[in-house]
Amino acid sequence: MGFDKKIYIVDGARSPFLKAQKGPGPFSASDMATQAGRALLLRQKFAPTDLDEVILGCAGASADETNIGRMVALRMGCGEKVPGWTVMRNCASGMQALDSAIANILTGRSDLVMAGGVDALSRAPLMYNDKMVGWFASLMGAKTPMEKAAVFAKLKVPEVLNPVIGLMKGLTDPVVGLLMGQTAENLAWKFNISRKEMDEYSVRSHQRVLAAQQSGHFEEIVPIIDGDGKVYAADDGVRPDASMAGMAKLKPFFDKKYGNITAANSSQITDGAAWLILASEEAVKKHKLKPIGVISDSEWAGLDPAIMGLGPVHATTPLMQRNNLKIEDIDAWELNEAFAAQVIGCLRAWESDEYCKGQLGLSSAFGKIDEEKLNIDGGAVALGHPVGASGARIVLHVLQILRRTGGKKGIATICIGGGLGGSMLVETI
Repeated sequence: MGFDKKIYIVDGARSPFLKAQKGPGPFSASDMATQAGRALLLRQKFAPTDLDEVILGCAGASADETNIGRMVALRMGCGEKVPGWTVMRNCASGMQALDSAIANILTGRSDLVMAGGVDALSRAPLMYNDKMVGWFASLMGAKTPMEKAAVFAKLKVPEVLNPVIGLMKGLTDPVVGLLMGQTAENLAWKFNISRKEMDEYSVRSHQRVLAAQQSGHFEEIVPIIDGDGKVYAADDGVRPDASMAGMAKLKPFFDKKYGNITAANSSQITDGAAWLILASEEAVKKHKLKPIGVISDSEWAGLDPAIMGLGPVHATTPLMQRNNLKIEDIDAWELNEAFAAQVIGCLRAWESDEYCKGQLGLSSAFGKIDEEKLNIDGGAVALGHPVGASGARIVLHVLQILRRTGGKKGIATICIGGGLGGSMLVETI
């Protein structure tokens, strides 16, 4: 079935994905989104002020980037009359921005929309704990020097100065109380995924990204420049020396006693931005645009937050059923690599009669995905996962792969913290 109107992808671009090093990265989220967005807009036939709206997904905007979508729209030169707004659906915030644009185009409220996602995870805050906040409140309430001295006398330095790591809070499910990596450990246990399999998948992700870089397959990247004039032109998380021996040196991070998931077989903590320009048929004709593809359909699904990594299975399956598609009809798959175990878990769930019958209501297993069509240029294990940007990145990149290989149909799908999955069907023209 799909949408009842064509949703054209006119163009797209992203910043390099920059791995978090020691301390905050060189760019704020708004800086990355603005620079990547400006580069994209500069090559269009229409003016930035011709846009009907700008929608930006962001999971962790800083306190000085309130409604970052509006802030970036203004900085990109879209003018005061173009609405800019922000969406948040955890790991799929960038995909949600696209879906929000699609909804408005389908209803006729918009014809030309710039949508994408961004996050600067290296700038996630360190926060005071509640006891320290309470101490500050007492200090502010003290009036006289004696009262202030009494408050200082009650300061228990080691206890109150223990920081709250904002990123760890953000990556912990508030309902089931599990870090995202612990939910991936659940999948490893459920589908009997070994440490060797996780590490092998991760090495391959690095190898594929490196091969794609050497072949110029990340054409969607636009360079960005920091305040000191340094140019950042490529993703910097890939490890040319990635090997099984190197992977084996890392200890489990999320379940130190029984687990197998390490920092190396997980997605990297990264900063990045990605944009797409979506248009109706009317906008294409009006501005004489040359679209590069279409988004034909989208789907969202919910599942147990403790196994949130299987979200792609729950979202993609009904999407494909609705469009009468089989696995062999898909020419390219971009399944966001939150964790190597999570991707392998999705593949095994689709191949499992028991899971497909019990959880998806199918009569048998959905089928086996050809891994030569899956994340063929690598994924987030090597590129990184700037939470708000990844959903938009995989939609843009699956289209790039289709155009390069002569494919027709692609799936971009992502797991989402909180027990959700998102999926989009992308086609060439």
